[in-house]
Amino acid sequence: MTVDVANRSARVAAEVSDDLFGDVVLADREHYFADWRERAAVVHLRQNDIWAVTRYDALKEVVEDPSRFSSAKATFNDLMNASLRGTALASDPPEHARHRAVLAKYLSPRVMRARRDDMTGCADELVAAAVAKGTFDAVRLAQDFHQRVIGDLIGMRREIQARVVPWGDSALNVFGPFNKRTGQHFPVAGDLARWAKQVTPAQLTEGSLGREVFAAAERGEVPPDACNALIHQMVAAGIDTAIASLGNVLAHLGDNPDQYAILRAEPGLIGSAFTESLRYESPIHAMGRLVVADTEIDGVPVPGGAQLALLFGAANRDPRHYPDPDRFDIRRNPIDQVSFGHGVHTCAGMHLVRQEAEVLIAAWLRHVPAFLLGHRTRKLSNMVSSWATLAITVG
Repeated sequence: MTVDVANRSARVAAEVSDDLFGDVVLADREHYFADWRERAAVVHLRQNDIWAVTRYDALKEVVEDPSRFSSAKATFNDLMNASLRGTALASDPPEHARHRAVLAKYLSPRVMRARRDDMTGCADELVAAAVAKGTFDAVRLAQDFHQRVIGDLIGMRREIQARVVPWGDSALNVFGPFNKRTGQHFPVAGDLARWAKQVTPAQLTEGSLGREVFAAAERGEVPPDACNALIHQMVAAGIDTAIASLGNVLAHLGDNPDQYAILRAEPGLIGSAFTESLRYESPIHAMGRLVVADTEIDGVPVPGGAQLALLFGAANRDPRHYPDPDRFDIRRNPIDQVSFGHGVHTCAGMHLVRQEAEVLIAAWLRHVPAFLLGHRTRKLSNMVSSWATLAITVG
């Protein structure tokens, strides 16, 4: 659909001076997202020159129509968009289906189920050790757990696994605009890229998914030149968001002890509790899209060539879609939340993250009858909503 954006009989985007990637907004994201959402379904962030999509139905409209809204600008700087060209993240149909199929094969529910027992053992070990201390940092617990899971999945040696957390942090921060935070993270993101580019099957453990990717290339199932890029995507795409998701759900349960009591009484709600946590606080602030030609979103004219920001957190708390959206309710089970994306770009790693969360929460229920949250510090990231530290005392 092409429209005349000069026709002011249509609704117009609200003009906002806030910086989506600035410390002020990142430190109080839900407040700013709510303000922008109530102004309009699409707001123009002048400082970023980004058109932010704030409401649930409008966001679904965008992600369901890649012919109008391309993933060629999936991130918020041209260097990263260029480097991601030809990957699942930054491609559109029909090319996207080919890239995603290769990645999704190694992150399917069947593959994850085969590793559930190993994940359960790891979660029990780490939670029990943390509980024995009495007071501990839940963010560090989430980091240690995901580092072990993704490291063992890919087949990394332990000394390489120790680099996973900073790699994941930097790999997503460089998706932001060229601000100070992005510049600080480019060296570490480059370290990950160099490791992934040179890693060989011999450097990965027998039976790992990393080894299987190279074996599939030998069988002709995967292009040989795609192996290292696939390894890179497995490491880069989901580390920081997975850690955020795990830490956030523990924070939400701690902030809502009535909900934790319900969960302890009804552990069958574990899946629903995690889904509600994703809705309540989307781990990703935004992902980008390129407006292919002059068009409208929810009646708001948007010019061709514009950079969109899909505000998943704003959409997930849209009161037009979710009643009482600012309440954390583990019985809600909002299976249509958009923290994993939607449509063709639904997160390929969502089955891994969901299984990790279910396993970790189950271990938490076994070991932690009650807990209190202590001091916490917000992590300021261009792309991810999470805590830098989250003190927990058991009892």
